[in-house]
Amino acid sequence: MTKPFRRIFQVIDGAKKLVGDGFDVCSPMPGSRIRQLSPFLLLDHTGPTPVQPTDTPLGAHPHPHRGFETVTVVYQGYLAHRDTAGHHGHLGPGDVQWMTAGAGLLHEEMHEREFARRGGTLELIQLWVNVPAKDKLAPPNYQELPAAVIPSVAVASGPGRIRVIAGEYQGVQGPAHTFSPLTLLDAHLPEGSSTTLHLPADYNVGLYVVKGDVLLNEHRPAHTKQLVVFGWDAPDIRISAAEDSIVLVLAGAPIVEPLATYGPFVMNTNEELMQAIADYEGGRLGSFDD
Repeated sequence: MTKPFRRIFQVIDGAKKLVGDGFDVCSPMPGSRIRQLSPFLLLDHTGPTPVQPTDTPLGAHPHPHRGFETVTVVYQGYLAHRDTAGHHGHLGPGDVQWMTAGAGLLHEEMHEREFARRGGTLELIQLWVNVPAKDKLAPPNYQELPAAVIPSVAVASGPGRIRVIAGEYQGVQGPAHTFSPLTLLDAHLPEGSSTTLHLPADYNVGLYVVKGDVLLNEHRPAHTKQLVVFGWDAPDIRISAAEDSIVLVLAGAPIVEPLATYGPFVMNTNEELMQAIADYEGGRLGSFDD
């Protein structure tokens, strides 16, 4: 008897927006299914965007965060980042940055200076990931995950590969530390390849098509920049690539707690939000010297 596939709830197209002065974004989340994808809160897909040569890098200038994590996956181009907790560095193709905002900081993400000078193509995904109430005010932290340290598993049908960024998949453990159980996979599927994802049935699951054209569960198509939200009735999802495709797999145990959000702050109560705003306005999240 054939095992049933996990039910598909909805296929969502992203809305376009501009983040800062350097990120032309398509964003399918947050939206009507935000609770069904906890602990994931937001998905912003930048590009592919041509970057014209300039001596003045563009990007997202200093802005605050508190109470959650940002995860940046770079596909093309280069970023430079820094924050008021003293972290700084560069990201390139295949690299991942996992930032814990925790108790709060100011953060800046810009086109890397040499990349800006020569120009090129920029493409990246940024996720916002919630954390449990007990960890909202953890010390700010960065996990720099170069492409070379991210393991992958082979796809049974075809030469594809699935990078394991966080969580455990097919016996392979991703390098990212997380505050709650979750799995983040970056699946690269050549045309004609297919794979069956086996994920915990009680996890929330979403698939985001970074690029390409795939068939899900042998009947539902999904295309570039579409987010597919699944139910909880089975562990398996079948993906077949009609063309060379990249699919980001978001899976995690839901955080069943109150959620209070305002801009770059993700807390549990309105009182905590007011405190976060007051701390930011009072300069208690730090400042840059320049």
